[in-house]
Amino acid sequence: MSTNVTAIAPVIAARGLRAGYGATVVVRDLDLEVRSGEVTALLGPNGAGKTTTLMTLSGDLPALGGEVRFGGTVTTSRLHHRARQGLALVTEQRAVFTRLTVEENLRIGRCDRRLALELFPELEPHLKRRVGLLSGGQQQMLSLARALSRSPKLLLADELSLGLAPLVVDRLLTAVRNAANDGVAVLLVEQHVAKVLEVADHVYVMQRGEVVMSGTADEIRGRLDEVQLSYLAGDATG
Repeated sequence: MSTNVTAIAPVIAARGLRAGYGATVVVRDLDLEVRSGEVTALLGPNGAGKTTTLMTLSGDLPALGGEVRFGGTVTTSRLHHRARQGLALVTEQRAVFTRLTVEENLRIGRCDRRLALELFPELEPHLKRRVGLLSGGQQQMLSLARALSRSPKLLLADELSLGLAPLVVDRLLTAVRNAANDGVAVLLVEQHVAKVLEVADHVYVMQRGEVVMSGTADEIRGRLDEVQLSYLAGDATG
């Protein structure tokens, strides 16, 4: 994992962020930073506001208050503009075109095909295969390959491991960790606490729309009982 990350300016940061849907506030007074070369994990029970936070940082949802800084500058731009500035987003819905082949997905995504296959060589035998015929794990590998092969500055990833086998989860998280080692800033929403702590540098734990705990992965690993209690507090928001 990276070291001395505190000396590096955040690639993306939230200050007093309020986020939600219309008049419904889901996330309130959130402060968060993600730095180059760092995997930051956002943990918490279902309904804690993790995905809402991620979507607001990406520009897919407008902030309801506070501010988002991307590259040191306050931004209210939408997702497509932030993407042009180096943001990559991988959602739990697996952002792939299921009616197209793997090769066509890489081409349409303007990906570096060579780099994508270096990241996930498992995809190469399936280049001519329609993506809808792939397993869920293969589809998620393709989603992540599409994002990382465009050499982003920032990767936002939501529940990469959802419904996938442990070996596939390990492959995905290893790719994320390697990307951070190469300088990408990563914000990772995940449910697999133990696995995430193996690859993360910094961790935020959310409950009921607020950050209730934060620290280095080592610090949070020493407070697992408290993390588990936050999960037992249950689903409350969205």
